[in-house]
Amino acid sequence: MDAGREPLERAYRDEATRIRAALAARTGDVGLAEDAVQDAFIEAIEHWPRDGVPANPGGWLATTARRKALDRLRRDRVGADKLTLLAATETWAVPAAGGETASSPGDGVPLDGASWSCRAGEPDAGEAGRQADDELLSLAFACCHPALTTDAQVALTLRAVCGLTTAQIAAAFLVSEPTMSQRILRARKTLSDLNAPVTIPDPDDLADRLAQVLAVVYLVFNEGYLASSGREPARRDLAAQAIALTRTLHRLMPREPEVLGLLALLLLHESRARARFDGWGRLIRLKDQDRAKWDKRLAGEAAAHLDRAIKLRRAGPYQVQAAIAALHAEAASYGETDWRQIRLLYSRLAQLAPSPVVLLNRAVATRYALGAEQALAEIEPLSADLDRYHLFHALRAALLAALGRETEAVEVRERALALAANPAERDLIARGLSL
Repeated sequence: MDAGREPLERAYRDEATRIRAALAARTGDVGLAEDAVQDAFIEAIEHWPRDGVPANPGGWLATTARRKALDRLRRDRVGADKLTLLAATETWAVPAAGGETASSPGDGVPLDGASWSCRAGEPDAGEAGRQADDELLSLAFACCHPALTTDAQVALTLRAVCGLTTAQIAAAFLVSEPTMSQRILRARKTLSDLNAPVTIPDPDDLADRLAQVLAVVYLVFNEGYLASSGREPARRDLAAQAIALTRTLHRLMPREPEVLGLLALLLLHESRARARFDGWGRLIRLKDQDRAKWDKRLAGEAAAHLDRAIKLRRAGPYQVQAAIAALHAEAASYGETDWRQIRLLYSRLAQLAPSPVVLLNRAVATRYALGAEQALAEIEPLSADLDRYHLFHALRAALLAALGRETEAVEVRERALALAANPAERDLIARGLSL
């Protein structure tokens, strides 16, 4: 098995999502596509060590997955329309080096020149490349269908688009593998019952559906950047998956300003990743981070994306958040941060995406721009909405301490500590430091 393991792992990493996307687009069934691709890789595990790695692994897997989907539809005797559609697609081709093609074992259908691209993350050329891009984007939209709960959207996106295993997704969100498996299966069944199309939404619906996709990607990144709970304070793999998916969205939709804004925002956060934890795994506050460790290359790329987004003159929440992060990145030190401008940007964000958490973040800027007393006055009305949010109590404790009301601050800090689930945040609060 070892002889075929490395090429198989590389094929899964580079090509599985594209094959899933193509099958889902042809059948209109995310679950069927996922099962067929999984079956194709199982067959590769059986054949490649014995018969050798095919000249074109992607073509072999694509053709095998198509055959597996056909077999399943015929066996289940359901989905006659899907069967007809898939059977009509007689050939898939993934040109190998030197123009060769490869077919799957037991499939007498040769692969022709109608190319199907499966090299994720790289620009594609020609009509086939554009079709593959559309299929990948369609899969992302399907996984974020509004009929699904947010938890289901995140789980299905991680599984079908990002290629994480069910075990990996379960570990990320601290549930058992059977529980996560059931969550994904229910999401797939919901889409199947709705006969939800695997396609890019019509222009009239695109804005709302894109917002859902971006929100799911941002949730994935946030969970990776600072885990909501569990023993590990951060999940770098999840953050990397979110950035990779956003890059793909940007490649497919290069003139969508909010895609540019989200990509800029994630890259700016990622540029500080190396400075966020000390050698003992303790969280380092932004004000205490060694800015020499910040990744200037990523920050520069983010600035370029943000600049392009702003020039499109369609402001959105992710662009505003990226602009806030950019001001932090540009400041020579925490004390030299333009807090007044950041406060103005949070006010603009509150108009675009009203939320008590946005107002809480604005209060941090208020503290440094106008003083702790004004900041405390701003957050007090938020207590009803944010009483179960640890960062609300952590900030309130810091403001009370800054105003000399230490007894109250200790009590509020205990409340924040009781609510915090992330170990790095708990440590920071326990040490009496504001977040």
